[in-house]
Parts: sequence; structure tokens; C-alpha cells
Amino acid sequence: MNYRHIYHAGNFADVVKHAVLTRIVTYLKRKEAAFRVIDTHAGAGLYDLSSAEAQKTGEWRDGIGRVLAAKLVAEPAALLAPYLDIVRSFDAGSGVTAYPGSPIIVRRLLRRQDRLFAIELHEADAATLAGHFAGDVQARVMRLDGWLALGAQLPPKEKRGLVLIDPPFEEAGEFERMADGLIKAHRRWPGGIYAFWYPIKDRRAVNAFRTALRASGIPRITDITFEIRPASPEPRLDGCGMAVVNLPFGVDRECAAILAALRPVLGEAGAGRFGVEVLSGESAGA
Repeated sequence: MNYRHIYHAGNFADVVKHAVLTRIVTYLKRKEAAFRVIDTHAGAGLYDLSSAEAQKTGEWRDGIGRVLAAKLVAEPAALLAPYLDIVRSFDAGSGVTAYPGSPIIVRRLLRRQDRLFAIELHEADAATLAGHFAGDVQARVMRLDGWLALGAQLPPKEKRGLVLIDPPFEEAGEFERMADGLIKAHRRWPGGIYAFWYPIKDRRAVNAFRTALRASGIPRITDITFEIRPASPEPRLDGCGMAVVNLPFGVDRECAAILAALRPVLGEAGAGRFGVEVLSGESAGA
């Protein structure tokens, strides 16, 4: 596996993914009972935006860079605050110089009773990630194929929580693996929240994935999408989506408010668009 997220850290897709992730974890904290977050493709945890790799693409400038500089209206600003506060904590005095990945964002949000299981297959990234959580009894890092974790780690003993699946999409068949993985995982733990991130690049593959989700028989699947431009003539990352099973009550409305505010900030020439659509079963607010 050669994919390295450092080239894309903090881009618009990270902003969308982490904004949704933060709202789900924030909801889970409303109840006193402990929960677990399982991050199946966790990455290295923290990304140096001054590195040669990040500077080569500069994707963060049109992502988190724009969001941090934007003046957002009250409600979306408040909803984004827990996420943006974490990002700003890496401000070295001359602006944000590092971008936190999902495991560090989640860990910053956890209470004493909650746990994080972060899984990463890439040897160097897994070692770096383990270093970030050395001595942390609430976070466990495993070097493992994230897809295997869907069977080995479910259901968690806490009985509440979130499984975040964010594969690199460098191999063929990732959409099919996601659909199959969700069906198998849901059988083991039907009450869990599952959030599957995916790129909007190959429109046929995306449509086939959505069709598979509708046909899965799994209730309460909500598809949250954000696009920065219309479909490109050549394959290009035009947007991203998060298919969420058991999206908590009210989080659909929160996500819609956030994405509406981000559309003019991240969209190209005002051409951005977003959607929060129920793909199967009961409505997200049921």
C-alpha cells in the first residue's frame, strides 16, 4: 500500500469528513454511558503542512486554510467550533502548521470513560500513530488490515459507538468492499453507527455504491455529500460523501447547516453543492 495522506491532509474532503465525524462524536457524548470509536484506516494521525509532500500539492490551502479564514454565521460556526478548535490547537504562532487526522480529533473529544481503537496497515504510518498515543490507556493502535477489524472488533464491549471507514481508494473494488463490509459488520452489531467516507470521482462507481446500499436491507442509511464543482470531463476529485448508518437524531440537520455554510467557502466559483439524503429505511431523524 503506497497511499500517503500527507499529500491531501486538510483538503476540502478532510474538512467535510472531520466536520461530520465531530458532530457524531459530540452527539454520543450526550449520554453518560461509555462508547468506543473504531477507526479502520487511521493513517499517521498528524500531518506536517510545511512538509515537502504537503507543500507539493497545497491542497490544505483550499480546504482548512479557507475555512479558518472564513467568517461563518452563528449556527454553523458553533457547530464547527469543536473541530476547528482542535485544528487551531496546532497553531504555532504563525498559523496552523499541522493538521490532525481522525484519530487525534476523536481522541481530543473523548471523555474518561470512552475508548479509541485506531487501525492502520501502512508500517511507517502505524508506527507514527502509535507514537502519538504512547502511554495513553484510552487509545489503542493496531497494525492491521482495517477490513479485518470489522469482524474482529465488533461488537465492542461498550455497546455504543462509531465505526469510521475511510479507505485510501488506491485499489480497484473499494466501493464493493465497503458495501460488503457494511453488510457483514451490521449483522454483528446492528446498533452501531457506521460512517463510510468515499470520493466522488468515478460517478458510475458512486451510483453503483448507492444502489448497493439501498438494496442492502439495512435501515437508516443517510448519504451526506459535498461537491466543490460539477462533474469533471476527466476523472478528478469533484467531491466526497459519507454514507452513515444510524445517524443520530438531529445530526442530519446539523450537517446540512454546516455544509450550506461551507458551500460558498470551498466551492469553486460558487459552483459547490451538498445533499443529505436518506437512502434506505427510516428517516435520519426518526
